[in-house]
Amino acid sequence: MDDASITRAASLTGTLQLPADKAICHRAALLSAISDGTTRIAPWSTAEDCRRTVEVLRGLGVPMIETREGLEVTGVGVSGLRAPTEPLDCGESGTTMRLSCGLLAGQSFTSRLTCGESLRHRPMRRVIEPLSRMGARIEAISPVMNEMEPEDYPPLDITGSRLTGIAYTLPVASAQVKSAILLAGLYADRPTTVIEPLSTRDHTERLLQKLGVHIIHEGTSITLHPPTGKLPGVGHLTVPGDPSSAAFFVVAAASLPGSRLVICDVGLNPTRTAFLEVLRRMGAAIEVEVHDQAWEPRGTITVSASPLRGTTIAAGEAPALIDELPILMVAACVAEGQTRFEGVGELRVKETDRVHSMITGLKAMGANLLASPDGSLVVQGGRPLHHATVESFGDHRTAMSLSVAGLLAEGQTRVRGVECVAKSLGNFFELLASIVGSSIVNVS
Repeated sequence: MDDASITRAASLTGTLQLPADKAICHRAALLSAISDGTTRIAPWSTAEDCRRTVEVLRGLGVPMIETREGLEVTGVGVSGLRAPTEPLDCGESGTTMRLSCGLLAGQSFTSRLTCGESLRHRPMRRVIEPLSRMGARIEAISPVMNEMEPEDYPPLDITGSRLTGIAYTLPVASAQVKSAILLAGLYADRPTTVIEPLSTRDHTERLLQKLGVHIIHEGTSITLHPPTGKLPGVGHLTVPGDPSSAAFFVVAAASLPGSRLVICDVGLNPTRTAFLEVLRRMGAAIEVEVHDQAWEPRGTITVSASPLRGTTIAAGEAPALIDELPILMVAACVAEGQTRFEGVGELRVKETDRVHSMITGLKAMGANLLASPDGSLVVQGGRPLHHATVESFGDHRTAMSLSVAGLLAEGQTRVRGVECVAKSLGNFFELLASIVGSSIVNVS
């Protein structure tokens, strides 16, 4: 098990180029796999989660070559996937599993999606239920037969079948569930409509439209008309840097006096940049310049240190901030006044219970946090953080968030179990050391 030792930093300066957005890479690989022709996705994410998506698609007979530039996918067409000869291992990637459910629901064969230990505890009924309404047959190997709160957990057996388009209102805002339904809708006999309670990231819709699929947006309603022919390949997809990864460095720069950081060629999709608006509300000095308004907006984020103040993050904002909430908790600790996070219950069913992991770690460092039964979290900021030994709980976002907290804390903080950062940003500590100095960050 790897530990990181983080010493308080005086400031940070520099320019960063982040790895490709893994949320886009997952979707680009899946849709390129069922298109016609060759698609080159560049750059390609080095995240372990994206490697799992590649391996699942290879198990379905899709030729994929990883090069220094990115990933080359030879599409097999909408009907060209082959029955796997062994279980498809999703590792710890919930995105791989849920989106694969949608892709496999309309096939003519049976497949099993298996996974690692953490993912075996993440709920899957939210995706099984709408796909079953469309006619899919999905059986959870580990159902929980609790009459009050029945739930289904992986592994999953999926028997493909003919699908019927439905209109489905998501009970919980989820881009993964929305995407699974839309992918299944490609194989349906009529249009499929997904109605979101709140808008979520729209990478799947953007890619489908780029492939020529007819998508209609009406408010928070998305209707997909199934294609009547082939999905033409797009030749080349250029993927911007990951904004969720950028959030860790943005908070660090905003919080350390004297800091100035430039993050280049990062994704600026409006469904992914809500954390920037929250930080601006807290007083952060952030400038955004959009350089490219193509299929996915991209550009530069410049952040300078500025005193932060508390704010309220309403429940309606939480779905658009779900990946950034842990690092925003760190920002709240150093901000003056109180910050209230509402509607953070979804954090409890991630790779770990992130509410618990973040409260445990930050309290050990002297922060004042309190979780309420109503699903909210209150942080009383302005208290100096001090060094401590804290646990990642095997969660990549907890590990990276607590490491940033270590930059702000007196003394040397040890974060245990940081190998988990490979799930999304394997070179996190190298990037961090490049802007604060290698003497500040040490992993052993």
